[in-house]
Amino acid sequence: MAEDSTKYRKIIHIDMDAFYASVEQRDFPAYRGKPLAVGGSPEGRGVVAAASYEARVFGIRSAMPSHKALKLCPHILFVPPRFEIYKKVSTSIREIFRRYTDIIEPLSLDEAYLDVSDDKLGIGSAMEIAKQIREAIKVELHLTASAGISINKFVAKVASDLNKPDGLTFIGPSKIQVFMERLAVEKFHGVGKVTAAKMKQMQLYTGADLKKLSEQELVQHFGKQGHFYYRIVRGIDDRPVQAHRETKSVGVEDTFKHDLTLLADMNLELEKIANKLIIRLQKHKLKGRTVTLKIRFNDFSIINRSKSFTLGIDDFSTILQTSKDLLSKVFVSEEKRVRLLGITLSNFAETRTIEKNSQQLKLF
Repeated sequence: MAEDSTKYRKIIHIDMDAFYASVEQRDFPAYRGKPLAVGGSPEGRGVVAAASYEARVFGIRSAMPSHKALKLCPHILFVPPRFEIYKKVSTSIREIFRRYTDIIEPLSLDEAYLDVSDDKLGIGSAMEIAKQIREAIKVELHLTASAGISINKFVAKVASDLNKPDGLTFIGPSKIQVFMERLAVEKFHGVGKVTAAKMKQMQLYTGADLKKLSEQELVQHFGKQGHFYYRIVRGIDDRPVQAHRETKSVGVEDTFKHDLTLLADMNLELEKIANKLIIRLQKHKLKGRTVTLKIRFNDFSIINRSKSFTLGIDDFSTILQTSKDLLSKVFVSEEKRVRLLGITLSNFAETRTIEKNSQQLKLF
């Protein structure tokens, strides 16, 4: 179906293919064609920040502990991350984007939304723009990217993941309803493993199954997210591409298969969560002043406890120890079992101001 610029927005979601690992394989020929993990270590310490497609064949994924990756693939290569290099490459990718539009919403170093409803070059076709962007990335940066094109952000993001790596998928207005009905629930962006498992227990396997429930029923089973599921399964997503979106907070949380009752077990889970958080912070090169611990108990009650620092932090030991301290204070007076733990770092804007002022003071 031809794109109707008078009625629909033209949204592209670009997602680089195994970005960190692909940059390493590009820069070091010895790594090419081999299972590669960025981050972690051969000694089994730390977690994998990114895995090459050769490593993914063995089931290795980002945020996986190194010791588990070694069990799955004993001959995997571990390389230290080079975040400064990834950031420079990401800047080059966004320069390519800006040839076509200034309405760009970066989600991370390796993915972004683009609104090309009114592109700079007057090309008019989102498909053609996506093809040109992918070709420029391939020729100029020697990397591959996958693209999803549709009339809204949600469908474009799902589409970009359908034919990875080096894929291009367009889902036009007339195809969205059928596409969403056939989509497996675990493919819905925003539906994690725990929610997907709950849906399957309710015999909800596809978008068509979700569509049978009323909005009230979805909210009853899934809380506020139910409103989102009700709209998105019908292909409704009015969120604009935000050209100057500023990160307010970065967090990681995990829901456990079995409720936790021992503080030692909770501290072990906090270590895993803090590891994942550090990867995200390094990816975005962020420091925050406030650490917030989220605890959900088995009765679904939730409490949050926070601690703020004078200057921004981004180191594993400080974030982990702060989270453990916050947890120990709560756990002393609570007898309820813990179902979920989460750690969030925030106050980035304040950090930038404080650090800028500190640098200015040093000049005098």
